[in-house]
Order: sequence, then C-alpha cells, then structure tokens
Amino acid sequence: MSPHLTDADDKPIELTVESRAHGWRIDHYLGRLFPNFSREQFKQAVAGGRVLVNGLPVKPARRLRINDRLSVRLPAAPAATLPPEDIPLDLLYEDDALVVINKPPGMIVHPGKGNYRGTLAGALQFHFDELSDTAGSLRPGIVHRLDRDTSGVLVVARNNQVHHRLSRQFADREVLKEYCAIVRGEVALDSDFIETWIEVDRRHRERMRIAAPGGNAREAVTFYEVADRFPGFTHVRLFPKTGRTHQLRVHMQYVGHPIVADRLYGGGTELRRSEVVTDGGPAPADVLIARQALHALRLEFKHPQSGERMRFEAPLPADFVAALEALRGILPGKASRR
Repeated sequence: MSPHLTDADDKPIELTVESRAHGWRIDHYLGRLFPNFSREQFKQAVAGGRVLVNGLPVKPARRLRINDRLSVRLPAAPAATLPPEDIPLDLLYEDDALVVINKPPGMIVHPGKGNYRGTLAGALQFHFDELSDTAGSLRPGIVHRLDRDTSGVLVVARNNQVHHRLSRQFADREVLKEYCAIVRGEVALDSDFIETWIEVDRRHRERMRIAAPGGNAREAVTFYEVADRFPGFTHVRLFPKTGRTHQLRVHMQYVGHPIVADRLYGGGTELRRSEVVTDGGPAPADVLIARQALHALRLEFKHPQSGERMRFEAPLPADFVAALEALRGILPGKASRR
C-alpha cells in the first residue's frame, strides 16, 4: 500500500526497501510508491539531495537493496485534485460499488507526461461523486489501465475497500481478461502459450522489451488462440495471465506477428484497404484502422461485495470492425475458429 502524502512542511518520509523492490532504480521505486508524482520529478529530487539512502545522497540511477533506509522529501506537491471534464462515457454496468466502462480508442486513462486533459480519470470525476483514491488523487477509481489506443472493458472502483478487493483479484490472477487483435503475418499454431520476462527498454523508455529473468524484469505469460486466418494477417484472441505494461503488444512482436498499426512495436502506422486487395484492380487507399488493432473484449471477476462472478463484454469499435470486414470480404479466411 502506498504511503500517504505528507503536508507541505517538508518533513522527510522514512522508508525501508522491501524484498520485491531489490534491484529497482530509486526513481522507479519512488514513482511506484507515490503515483501522483512523475519519475522525472523524483530524478530531480534525488539529484538535488532530497532523497537519502542510508543517510547519504545518491544518483537517480542508484539500484536499491533489501532493507535500504530511505529518507524522502517529496517534490513540490502536484494539483490536489483532477479537474472534472464533461466527456461522455459508454457505461456497460454501474452499481454502488463499481462501474464498468467501454473505453474508446484514443482516450488516456489517467494524466501523465503532459497529458492532463481529455482523460478517463477527468471524465469519471465529472460523472461520479464518489470514487476510490487508493491510487492517488490523479487516478480516481482507476484499478487497472488500458493503453491510450487500446479500446474495451475497464472496471472502476467507487470506494477504497472495493478498490483493494479488486486489486487483490488482479494480483492473484483471478480476473479473466480476453482481448482481440489483428496481427501481421499468418500465425502457424492454432493456440499456444507465450512465456517471457519483460522490462523497460533502457534505450527507449516508452517501450518494453523481452529480457532475461532477474533485476527489474517481470514474468509475463499470454495464451493465444487463432480466431481467423487471412493471407498476410491473423485475427487472434489473447488471454493474458499476467498484467505487464504493453505485454500483449510485446509478446506478439516477439513471436514475429506485431499487432497491426502498432507503431511502437513494428506493426506499421495504419492498415489501408489497398493492403488487402488482391485482384490487381484499382484499390481505394482509405485507412481502415490507424491505431493498434487491440481491443479488450471481455473482463470477468467476482463482485467485491456480493462475491457473484460477473462477466462484461465490450463490442468491437467501428475501426476494428471495418478492418475485419475488409479482410473477411476481400481475403476469405483459410481457417476459422469461433
């Protein structure tokens, strides 16, 4: 559980590094503990001597060890609240404990890296009077997240008790998650497990990469199943067993089938109708999908109060449907699994 933020009296917060954080960079560790502050703010705080390890100043790249003692003076406090924004939400379900949203592609879940407007968090603040603040005031109700350009099902907690119970289900891998993706190339196997370790790419901090076990790398497991095959493309169902950042995108690139229009992981910038026309005639160059073709289709979990098993499904968005229809209409599938 994250420590509570102190008042602006500049009193240091004393921490002892637990075993799970052994080997983490200090700025990464503090960013995880205090999600209202950015890693860049903590880099500056460490460089400025506002963070001591075992009583001594260190560099931002310092790797932590178990039982290191930290004395932390937090950066200047960010805005205490997130401004509400009147942005329409597609609600799949709502009760006193939680809300289930169908997130559209292009919407950021919570503020970060200069993106403070147009977020799901801001929309939630407008539409709901009570939301959990377990993850910090800039992430009201946010139990888990989807990438900006990934669409689909997302659950939101309306109080802290519900938040903790849902988070525990995610941590214990009790939540069933199913995604749909269109990938480049023809996947050979009908189904398989992808099991790797993933860490932040040190050369490109916005990317993740496959890594050897140990250090900051974390285990990542995905089960996939082919839904439809087309010459040059495959429609797959993805079932992540872990919830690592960019996991599905990294895993599909790793097996040689990057997700269509995934700029970060080799999927190109878009899918045009001209790419799937094979009759040799003139082809319209209209864009079918211009963001990663990844959709969180289903989410299944136990209601944190009643214990009832609940399942929610978000319909495929228009661009995903357009891409599938073009592939099915112009390039008939060689195999289909429904």
